[in-house]
Amino acid sequence: MAQTFDRHRRLRKSAAMRNLVRENHVRVEDLIYPLFVVEGTGIKNEIPSMPGVYQLSLDTLAEEMKEIEALGIQAVLMFGVPTHKDACGTEAYNDDAITQQAMRLIKEAHPEMIVIADTCLCEYTDHGHCGVIHEGEVMNDETLKLLGQTAVSQAKAGADIIAPSNMMDGFVVAIREALDEAGFEHIPIMSYAVKYASAFYGPFRDAAGSTPQFGDRKSYQMDASNAREGLREAASDVKEGADFLIVKPGLAFMDMVLRLRENFNLPIVAYNVSAEYSMVKAAALNGWIDEERIVMETLVGFKRAGADLIITYHAKDVAKWLAR
Repeated sequence: MAQTFDRHRRLRKSAAMRNLVRENHVRVEDLIYPLFVVEGTGIKNEIPSMPGVYQLSLDTLAEEMKEIEALGIQAVLMFGVPTHKDACGTEAYNDDAITQQAMRLIKEAHPEMIVIADTCLCEYTDHGHCGVIHEGEVMNDETLKLLGQTAVSQAKAGADIIAPSNMMDGFVVAIREALDEAGFEHIPIMSYAVKYASAFYGPFRDAAGSTPQFGDRKSYQMDASNAREGLREAASDVKEGADFLIVKPGLAFMDMVLRLRENFNLPIVAYNVSAEYSMVKAAALNGWIDEERIVMETLVGFKRAGADLIITYHAKDVAKWLAR
């Protein structure tokens, strides 16, 4: 009988054959692990909504970094949670603030570790918004100056990459100019280019203490319904000097990872955000899912969509699974 169909199963018949033709892989080098640092000593507070993720003081951070490096993870993303907060987020650009201290500590002990500084004001303001407030509105241009100061302070503390997440118009060029003027032309910018106003950030706000005290962030973060707007945002950031482009959240917006991959030649980063992590952890703790398989399918999905790098709270677990 003449064959009238394709034999796709020929390439799936054994594990070795499937390995041979596998198109995408997750490597430990692809992973970026977020860290939350707080003031004080002896602090390792598990975040209730994010099992296995902790707020760390500098001394416990030092121990955490030994484990991270031993697992082969090569990059961390820093978030600071200061005790003092004010209307202008002054601890964001204080050279001796907790985030800057943490970056210096990491670079001194682990000089090869890539330290990425989240550059925003929301963790540092008493109102929880990402910029300067005037009569209830987030002021765009006034905020840009403070973001430039923050980026320079972070670079002075040892940050290898500046990652602005604030979604102010013009934030990339403002930070690029500030870095260049301060002699940091070599420091790249990893822009949160496509960042949506999302419910998937809930657990993160527990970790960073950054919940807005009034209103929401929909006037500066993107509408979850929009895709073409994301391409415009990314194009602006590329024109302004971005070196990486982040999509956040990653899982619910994997189409945007693909769109950016098809339109831009810069490295694309998917942020596997806090609620994406917490949902998997909650289901796994209840015995409802196979955690390892779910996580690995999710991460390889990011790679299949076109992500080069993945920011994920699963990074330590994934590194252990890959090593095994």
